[in-house]
Amino acid sequence: MRHVSDDERRARMGVRHALAPSFRVDSPEAATRAMTVLHATESATVYLSCWARVRSLDAADVDRALYDQRSLVKQLAMRRTLFTFPRDLLPAAWSSASALVANTERARMAKDVVKAGLAVDGNDWLDRARTEVLKLLTDRPEGLSAVEIRQAVPMIDVKVEGSAGEIWSAPRVLTHLGATADIMRGTNTARFPVSRPLWTLTRHWLDDAPVDLESADGYREIVRRWLYTFGPGTEDDIVWWLGSTKTVVRAALAELDAVAVSLDGGDTGWLLPDDVATVPDPGPWVALLPVLDPTIMGWKNRDFYLGPHRNQLFDTRGNAGTTAWVDGRVVGCWIQDETGVVHVRLLETVSASARRSLDAEAARLTEWLGGVRIGTGYVSQAMKQAAEIAGATP
Repeated sequence: MRHVSDDERRARMGVRHALAPSFRVDSPEAATRAMTVLHATESATVYLSCWARVRSLDAADVDRALYDQRSLVKQLAMRRTLFTFPRDLLPAAWSSASALVANTERARMAKDVVKAGLAVDGNDWLDRARTEVLKLLTDRPEGLSAVEIRQAVPMIDVKVEGSAGEIWSAPRVLTHLGATADIMRGTNTARFPVSRPLWTLTRHWLDDAPVDLESADGYREIVRRWLYTFGPGTEDDIVWWLGSTKTVVRAALAELDAVAVSLDGGDTGWLLPDDVATVPDPGPWVALLPVLDPTIMGWKNRDFYLGPHRNQLFDTRGNAGTTAWVDGRVVGCWIQDETGVVHVRLLETVSASARRSLDAEAARLTEWLGGVRIGTGYVSQAMKQAAEIAGATP
């Protein structure tokens, strides 16, 4: 069995994730493909994940890909998370991960609706609500905001207590319609880094008909791309990232003829059969990555790049804050001060050359942001401490 050391896994990261300088790419589309998908829970993450990987980038380049060419499309999928997908990967998600999210959401919403006394049949209520929204958007190809839809469809202008005690309203109906690929987040009415999308019918947003896939085919294609980006990864890594089951993952690995490799620590990882060769040495590299960047969130088993810093870099819900990297290892985080200047906080000692490179990246990011401050709902302990030192709000 071929052995892939942690050092080699970190080298693959620099190459495959387009983070090492000589392996950066030329467009937001190429950066997204390099990562399979980009996290889009916060709008700014998409832009900053691209900035870290694209040789020369303006925010307008990302806007063009998302809203003009629509070569990148936001879609709710794995683990009920919003991602930015390469357009050609959408059908695979729609038939697999997105469908799973939609089915789970339907069951929860239907139960909540009955409990709230809105209807005797929760599924019927949801079907009628969906029909009303779709009818409204039929003649509005430019799309409508969530507020406009709520005002125009009174039956979803309600507040419902969820099973976990949360309160949901009209946007959750839109979320379900998005998971089923009936509607999409279209034009953004706000400027970077804020997201205020207009919701539009999928057939209005995408000018070509989606290709129907079987669920197994969809999962297999997503796992194939994950293996190229993140491999070698363990079965547990893929199950967690995909938000699915071991049965689904094992079937995909078998159909792909994935090759088992041994990892440091004794775990078994998996690679595509045509991807077992050693990747080239990417040379020294550093990176400043945003909250929820796919590199930090790509695996369940993260010791080979996190070391002892997990608790300082993730919030209590398991969401990663900003991170600073040296040669495939996380060594700290970054924040902005009140004037927008980026500061790096180290959690361990690095070489003088690495420190200089991190400072240069911080200066480059400061210049790129041009004084725009990036707010976030995902603040790690390390970010809080860095903000205190800088006298800033994280």
